Amino acid sequence: MTTRGLVVGATVVMLSTVTIIGAGIHMKGQAFFQDSPKELIDEVWQIINKNYVDATFNQVDWRSVRNDYLNRSYSSQEEAYDAIREMLEKLEDPYTRFMDPDEFRSMQIDTSGELTGVGIQLAQDEETNKLIVVSPIEDTPAFEAGIQSQDIIVEIDGRSTEGMDINEAVNLIRGPISSEVVLTVKRDDREIEFPITRARIEIHPVRYSYREDLPGGVGYIRLTQFSQLAAEEMRDAIRDLESQGVDAYVLDLRANPGGLLQASIEIARMWFDEGKIVSTVDRQGILEVQRANGRALTDKPLVVLVDGGSASASEILSGALQDNERAILVGTQTFGKGLVQSVRPVGSGSGLAVTIAKYYTPDGRDINQEGIPPDIESELSEESREALRTDRTLIGTLQDPQYSRAIEVLQNANIATQASDSTSD
Repeated sequence: MTTRGLVVGATVVMLSTVTIIGAGIHMKGQAFFQDSPKELIDEVWQIINKNYVDATFNQVDWRSVRNDYLNRSYSSQEEAYDAIREMLEKLEDPYTRFMDPDEFRSMQIDTSGELTGVGIQLAQDEETNKLIVVSPIEDTPAFEAGIQSQDIIVEIDGRSTEGMDINEAVNLIRGPISSEVVLTVKRDDREIEFPITRARIEIHPVRYSYREDLPGGVGYIRLTQFSQLAAEEMRDAIRDLESQGVDAYVLDLRANPGGLLQASIEIARMWFDEGKIVSTVDRQGILEVQRANGRALTDKPLVVLVDGGSASASEILSGALQDNERAILVGTQTFGKGLVQSVRPVGSGSGLAVTIAKYYTPDGRDINQEGIPPDIESELSEESREALRTDRTLIGTLQDPQYSRAIEVLQNANIATQASDSTSD
């Protein structure tokens, strides 16, 4: 399935690994934009022309596109916005997109760790155009209502989504806090209605606890997104668990849709001292390699939990840990998103996300549309999935089959280590 993804609510965030460039700084006056909507169109065109990862622009004559859109007449901001979106569609890249001022402000809020809306990560199958839930974000109205990964949204407030563009769906799902939206989803052969009340949610991306599931104690860390808070909260979690003397770790990246590229790099450096983390290659073939910096916070055994909702920055981190043989991955195949975007302000408060590079794991794997296979396959049954959804206290416990499998792996690793130490003595 080829998909394109967004986190939707009253906010919109791409399912992507992003770098933020000058957010909130480069802004033209409102009066200037109203007088010259073509200025915004040309600004977007120039950024794509200079930075887009595909120098052929999807086999499109990009200069001809510029002439076409600048020779048109525009009477409003909205007409210019529509023209830009139409222009970008020619690239057939779901991750390169224009954001109007409301959408851009929402995206900045999301990466700062706040979300307003229903809290689902939505993808669109590019062959069937079906709107598919990649995963509901934990502790959000959609999660509480019972929306599940792989649900297909067939109606929004009674309106059919057949043939609907994902941006239109986003606009229908967004809305004021405390207002209600009804999502009708298809799950297997059933259609289910979910009335959901929109809300503002402050998201702390890291949750952790000391577990006694191994004799020496286990540090369980769940990372839900790579926001600006993620690295700091991860550092605090590891340090606290180290002070409690844990013998091993389980890092849970399930249903983590990604986020900021730098956050994934900083977090990887907390787990190993030497080795590559990720390589990025732009359209000029310029290779940039990010490496560990000798400042790991722990060298204890580590298992990482992944699934089909682990995407983008989650895949950078899990790929780095896997290729450096620092961790064992348990779960199911990850999402498969191996592209990097830059996000920058354009015009008067709008924003533009541009795919600028491909990324590769330390071993040179291109995981785009492929994903990262776990070292140990562990699939949740429908019964287990429903049990974890209805009782979130079970997540990351021995009643969570994937976590339980991780504990088995760590137990075997500890036994092997002890046997090796005994032999060397």
